[in-house]
Amino acid sequence: MVQLQMLCKQFGQILNGKPTVDNGVCSVQVPRNFTAFIQGKQTKGALHAGFSFESLDQYGNALNLGEIALLEKEVNPFITTLRSNGILISALHNHWLFTKPEILYLHYQSVEPPISFAHKATAAMATLMH
Repeated sequence: MVQLQMLCKQFGQILNGKPTVDNGVCSVQVPRNFTAFIQGKQTKGALHAGFSFESLDQYGNALNLGEIALLEKEVNPFITTLRSNGILISALHNHWLFTKPEILYLHYQSVEPPISFAHKATAAMATLMH
């Protein structure tokens, strides 16, 4: 458990977010910084990037998962960076109706050391508009 806590802390530092461990799962949430509205009401809670890892094996590999809210113009550069680093894209879809601007949610995954995944996700995050 101490190893998981230390690895999770490092994972969070790389992703520039606060890590938490719950039931063997390390999670990091990072807010996205853009203005968006759902049904005419401003939202902050729907704009996030989430990263996690779990099922760490004896070789240091884990199931790594990511989800991020993206503006339409951010989708292709983000996906291109993930795919060039061997990350699987598992879904691209909307969560909410009547959003302005349009917000899409991307899900991605890998099985590898969590620190490698964190660096690859950070590289994709660097493509985003700020």
